[in-house]
Amino acid sequence: MDDTFAPSRVAVTDAAAALLGRLTAQHGPLMFHQSGGCCDGSSPMCYPVGMFVIGPGDVRLGELHVDGLDPIEVFMSQSQFEYWKYTHLTIDVVPGRGAGFSVEGPTGMRFLIRSRMLDAVELEAFGLGPGAG
Repeated sequence: MDDTFAPSRVAVTDAAAALLGRLTAQHGPLMFHQSGGCCDGSSPMCYPVGMFVIGPGDVRLGELHVDGLDPIEVFMSQSQFEYWKYTHLTIDVVPGRGAGFSVEGPTGMRFLIRSRMLDAVELEAFGLGPGAG
C-alpha cells in the first residue's frame, strides 16, 4: 500500500462529474479554464481540448478524475492564481445558463466553483506553509 500523500488543488462533485460524462460523449475530451476576467470570470469555462489555447500566463491547477474519462485538466490565469493559491477549488454544477462559450451552456446547467482554504497539510505540500520562502 502506498501512503504517499498527493494533494490536489481541484476536485469535482458527483453532479458535475455526471454532466462531464455526457459532455465528453458529445464533444470529446474536455478541459477547464478559470480566467478571472469580468462578467463570466467567476465561472469555470469548460472547453473541448484544443478549443482554448493555454498560454504562458496560465497555471495548471491539476486534473479532475471522472470514472470512464481521460483526466480533465484545470487551468487558471496567473494573476488570478496569486489571489487563489491558498484555496482548494471544487467544480460543481447548478441549474442555470452556462457561461460564455462553455460547453454546458445549452444543457440548462452551469458549472461553478466552490472553494475552501487549503488545510495545514495541503499548505505544507504546496510549499505555502509556515517558513515557506
